[in-house]
Amino acid sequence: MNKHVKTTAFVTALISGALIGGVAQAGHHGEAMVWGDDQSVAAGTVTAKKVMAEENGWLVVHRTDESMKPGPVVAHAPLKKGKNMDVNAILTEEVKPGEMLMLMVHSEKGGMKTGIFEYTLGAKEDGPIKKDGKLVMTTITAQ
Repeated sequence: MNKHVKTTAFVTALISGALIGGVAQAGHHGEAMVWGDDQSVAAGTVTAKKVMAEENGWLVVHRTDESMKPGPVVAHAPLKKGKNMDVNAILTEEVKPGEMLMLMVHSEKGGMKTGIFEYTLGAKEDGPIKKDGKLVMTTITAQ
């Protein structure tokens, strides 16, 4: 093989790899995810910095602890499909500084009414979304 053919093959492989990698990365950015930081709950709200939702649904705030199992719901807020920034959920009960909270993405599916949050712990209505068998969530500590 001459030098020109080798260079062309290398450049073609490099460009193809970049395009394939770019498509994979672009797909990754659309996946359901939740970002949040430890924060004060003194104002009666919990805020997720960013939520990526694959469908309309809910940001649901569960109590949790070191076991990392979702407990009772203490707040929720609607999500639109796509990127949601600074999602604020109003607390429905007191949360004390030091308590752990789980910010989780839930679906809008399975309920009787669209736009009304109908989930109770363990129910199927407006239930949690899972990706690869894992809950789409993050945990924070109330300050």
